[in-house]
Amino acid sequence: MSTRLSIVIPALDEAAQIGAVLQGLQAMRARGADVIVVDGGSGDATVAIAEPLADAVIGAPRGRASQMNAGAAMARGEALLFLHADTLLPADADLQIRAGLESGERVWGRFDVRIAGRARMLRVVAAMMNGRSRLTGIASGDQALFVMRAAFDAAGGFPDQQLMEDIELSRRLLRLSRPACLAGPALTSGRRWETRGVWRTIFLMWRLRWLYARGESPARLAARYR
Repeated sequence: MSTRLSIVIPALDEAAQIGAVLQGLQAMRARGADVIVVDGGSGDATVAIAEPLADAVIGAPRGRASQMNAGAAMARGEALLFLHADTLLPADADLQIRAGLESGERVWGRFDVRIAGRARMLRVVAAMMNGRSRLTGIASGDQALFVMRAAFDAAGGFPDQQLMEDIELSRRLLRLSRPACLAGPALTSGRRWETRGVWRTIFLMWRLRWLYARGESPARLAARYR
């Protein structure tokens, strides 16, 4: 597969994290990937840190879905990788993506994830996320979802909703193919779990997914999440 990769990173007040994330993408940039940071109105130094380390830094209305769609709209790659601003990719992530998509049988995929943090339970959380994703074909944003542009467009991009946009896009992409599940790993920050409490966050996310499956609106789920 000789397709070009575009990496889209939605960001909001990520000055503490985004420098290291972007530094980790420089080898991929040297191999032809372009990196687009989409800022949702940061009040810190996110934009200033990102500008020398990205191919483009643009603004978009706040919200991961709208920011990622804005980045995809200006991306030049035939394959798109959506990366959270607190997630580190392996140095060969672009090569793993190439191997995962080159057969043409899979048009999208995600990475196995590890969660950085002191709590041992985070290893179990990551293992459960990876196992559930392999079983159901549903990917979360923490797993660095990637997709061929044609498939992304066919699925309508990320839905304009405040939460579960990654789940909904996964559902749509499943109509096109099963995901390529790459070993990675992607290393994501455990701050969400450590700030709120590991068990509390686990139960909250399970409940939100269950309510979403039952038809609860993303706006109401977002209010519960906050």
